[in-house]
Amino acid sequence: MRALLTLAFLLVAGAAQAQEPRPTPEQYREDAIGIEGLINAQYAYLDRFPAGVMPMTDTLRAEAAAVHDSDSLLHYAEHALTALADPHAITGSSFRDDWAITPSYSDLWVEPGDAGWSVTAVREGSPAEKAGIQRYDALVAIDGAPVNEAVRRFWSDLGLDAANGRAAYAARVLAAGRRDRPRHLTVLSRGETREITLDNLYTVHADRPPLTLSEDGGSLVIRFNDSLGDDGTIAAFDAALASATPGQPVIIDLTDTASGGNTSVARAVMGWFVDKPAAYQIHNLPAEERETGVPRQWIEQVLPRPGKHHDGPVTVRVGRWTGSMGEGLAIGLDALGAHVVGDPMAGLLGAVYDERLPNSGLVLKIPSERLYAVDGTPRERFVPARE
Repeated sequence: MRALLTLAFLLVAGAAQAQEPRPTPEQYREDAIGIEGLINAQYAYLDRFPAGVMPMTDTLRAEAAAVHDSDSLLHYAEHALTALADPHAITGSSFRDDWAITPSYSDLWVEPGDAGWSVTAVREGSPAEKAGIQRYDALVAIDGAPVNEAVRRFWSDLGLDAANGRAAYAARVLAAGRRDRPRHLTVLSRGETREITLDNLYTVHADRPPLTLSEDGGSLVIRFNDSLGDDGTIAAFDAALASATPGQPVIIDLTDTASGGNTSVARAVMGWFVDKPAAYQIHNLPAEERETGVPRQWIEQVLPRPGKHHDGPVTVRVGRWTGSMGEGLAIGLDALGAHVVGDPMAGLLGAVYDERLPNSGLVLKIPSERLYAVDGTPRERFVPARE
């Protein structure tokens, strides 16, 4: 009888949940209008903007006022976060034709130069690399539009201009393309102009293990295959280090960790290289100081892992597709004495908190903690040694 009553209760509860009313148009609109205040309360990097608040325009405010359902709310939320020009600030939901998330789904790093837009890095194994695009090629046009014009249109649709670092952000997003279609790029390579069509990275699926192991001059090379968010990576790394000979040099390759990950995996990796608690990262929470007037900052430590320790020298390889937790792992290993080498990292800002809008439940992922190396260097400004 008790089982029948429990089943009946679950069915009634499920039916009540299924019949829960959708938000009204006014509630969707309330969520949209509240996004500006939410970002100004929670975003950790407001000092990037001249006025110390998120960029807001008449165009964006008019869009917020016109929100009436879930789709229009999501469109507006995406636009509001785009205004931050911060690839680490995204929505928890998306449309199939949205712009690709960078750097997770990008394969070209482009930067402005005296003569236009230069490709300064190409992702290994990507459609761009397979098409023959090389470092120092020039990106001339995207979908037939000169890059500067494409960038201008990207921002003018939101009522913004390309000042204050927004141009480079937009150029990299545009080069990554839409999620549901190929990209059409014009590239100047070694004096030859080429029209190139590239698959977007949402259609490229590689079945790879969490780690790839190899040897290089007697060093054990452990390459992470964008796997810092996979808890199974811990067991794979443990097995890899267990195979190392005592004192063997280890190279940890983080050049393909653009999607970031979680601190459990990172701390499991670092735990192999300490024999007592050691600081690896500083956290700062501006939102708490804004709310209370009392600053908050703390140091996170990595702890030894019983039965798991390696004494050999450690080198860490990084690059433009070392992102988020990959960057955290790099600065943490640097603090523990590893030699970090390679190109600049992705420079993603802070640690992301999920903020759920009250009426619709839409999640905004906002960088809310500032992160620093243990010497006080902002994580996004960490400079590796040249290899």
